[in-house]
Amino acid sequence: MASLRKASAYSKKRVRPFTRKSGQKSKAFIKTIPPSNIVKFEMGNAGAYKNRKHKFHVGLICEEKIQIRDNALESARQLLNKMLDTELQGQYYFVVKVYPHHILRENKAAAGAGADRISSGMTHSYGVNIGRAAIVNPGTEIFFVSCENEKGARFVRNSLGAVKSKIPCRSRIVFEKVSN
Repeated sequence: MASLRKASAYSKKRVRPFTRKSGQKSKAFIKTIPPSNIVKFEMGNAGAYKNRKHKFHVGLICEEKIQIRDNALESARQLLNKMLDTELQGQYYFVVKVYPHHILRENKAAAGAGADRISSGMTHSYGVNIGRAAIVNPGTEIFFVSCENEKGARFVRNSLGAVKSKIPCRSRIVFEKVSN
């Protein structure tokens, strides 16, 4: 697998979503789509959440328009799910709310001595598909977690604080008690 470019190459850029995939090859802008790195979007006890047994909701909300790569979302998801599963096994419901639709492109240029024949400069600068990202607007919820009791909700809030460092934007944690 090729190494990743630094996040600033994509995260804070203004972007038009590059998502057009069609079954007819002539109409598709994207010929091949890289697979999403996010394995699961819903984890935990969904039945208890749907039956309204969970009284506390905690969410991570983005505060700026940004692109979040799928590998950043997946690493944050794995960390949070592991923390929740060890501490609150079966007492939580966790959802990743954003989906990486946007396809990232890179125009590879050769660098170094004697590599001038490989690079074509800006002649074919459209680029090749290298990954996926979610385009997230301000106020969008990235992660949502619900749990049964206040002790669990405090643990979730602290866990989301640890996960914030894996997300490349300013974000805030929203804590809510739901009354039935």
